[in-house]
Amino acid sequence: MELKRVVVTGIGAITPLGNTIPEFWNSIIKGKSGASLITKFDTTFFKTKFACEVKDFDPNLYIDKKESRRMDPYTHYAMAAASQAIENSKLDLDTIDKNEVGVIFSSGIGGILTFEQEIGFYYQHQQMGPKFNPFFIPKMISDIAAGQISILYGFRGPNYSIASACASSTNAMIDAFNYIRLGKAKVILTGGAEASITPGGVGGFNAMNAISTRNDSPETASRPFSASRDGFVIGEGAGCLVFEELEHALARGAHILCEVVGGGMSADAHHLTATHPEGLGATLVMERALKDAGMKPEDIDYVNVHGTATPVGDPSEAKAIIKVFGEHAYKLNISSTKSMTGHLLGAAGAVEGIAAILAVANDIVPPTINHEEGDDDPDIDYRLNFTFNKAQKRIVNAALSNTFGFGGHNASIIVKKYKA
Repeated sequence: MELKRVVVTGIGAITPLGNTIPEFWNSIIKGKSGASLITKFDTTFFKTKFACEVKDFDPNLYIDKKESRRMDPYTHYAMAAASQAIENSKLDLDTIDKNEVGVIFSSGIGGILTFEQEIGFYYQHQQMGPKFNPFFIPKMISDIAAGQISILYGFRGPNYSIASACASSTNAMIDAFNYIRLGKAKVILTGGAEASITPGGVGGFNAMNAISTRNDSPETASRPFSASRDGFVIGEGAGCLVFEELEHALARGAHILCEVVGGGMSADAHHLTATHPEGLGATLVMERALKDAGMKPEDIDYVNVHGTATPVGDPSEAKAIIKVFGEHAYKLNISSTKSMTGHLLGAAGAVEGIAAILAVANDIVPPTINHEEGDDDPDIDYRLNFTFNKAQKRIVNAALSNTFGFGGHNASIIVKKYKA
């Protein structure tokens, strides 16, 4: 069976650095931080008082007010990103065969704010008996963003969500890629959304000592590959991508942003939350993505790393890159856009995939910000070009994006310039 070629024809994003693609891209190219003090709840008794919040977002620009009240914020972000991606793709919703359009859209956690509000009310008012909102469950579950997008637009192709923690949206993109190249759909909206800047989200990650506590300097707290890193900065938002069969895209005269050429998946089989210290799963997943793409390590120009700024994760990913790419590792550009966006959890893969696509489209590599001279970790090889503090112009023919999730889930996807 001959596999179909898959291209990206539309993108949309809601991020801590802007609520449109141009705002997001301009901000990361300039090396801006999206971190600031938390405004969504009272942090008085919390160890961490800052995050990368989405700012100035109005869901009613994208969703009917009545329907909006029936959705968790993570679904608001998803619907907005999907609307942008569809508009960007110039899909004609009146003529397209909606039976051939799917939605594979993920979230790592789902509607955690809804869960906290509903369960909190119950335990504070137990004498009243169970008084739950009838939309409690549909607002909370992590598949509902995919369902809501499908319902709004009438897309009747494959429709589901994947939960693999921080790898969720990269797994969604890989599934979308595979279904289209196998001929199971012509178009799939894919990506992920997360809205976990809540008392439970921040408090839970604090309890694990997973997130930074650098409250005196939120903007510089996310510092991947620096010795002084002290955990990730929690973020929120959504990224949506329109994956399309090449022939279908060409037939309607679509603008093609890039081609999707490979995806890899692996497991660390090591620890609940920590990556393997020698990067075994990370090595496997990049090797598998390259094999799936039919590419050599030398074909990759840019790696958008998972790069969360955790003590174990950063060195292990750097080691894996050296194992996979050999001497070519030192010719790559490597960057962690989480230094600017924070960690969007289940939406990270989608938003970072978009960053990789824009790097390929514009021949610019976004930076890893917040590294100071001399702040070097002896376990990290600084002959690698981490694109510290300033974006770099170079030809980017192909880019690989990594995402690794709690549970040892690893996923990598490769995109390259489209050539007929």
